[in-house]
Amino acid sequence: MSAKGTVLKRVRQSIKANARNKKYKSAMKTAIKKALNTENQEKATEMANQAFSTIDKVASKGIIHKNKAANQKSKISKHLKNTK
Repeated sequence: MSAKGTVLKRVRQSIKANARNKKYKSAMKTAIKKALNTENQEKATEMANQAFSTIDKVASKGIIHKNKAANQKSKISKHLKNTK
């Protein structure tokens, strides 16, 4: 494979990876927003658990750093603690 072919393959791979990462990040952001916008304690707990699961999946795939995942989960937990 020539150098040009290698470059084109990397471009194709990065476009594919970018689309996949975007999908996961979008799902994570949606889950976080749902968890943070819920005021009812029961519903908030349920949404938080779904968000935690999504965040863990995204972090395990290496799409976000584990510390960012921890920060997001902490933010949700803080909100959960303050809901009534």
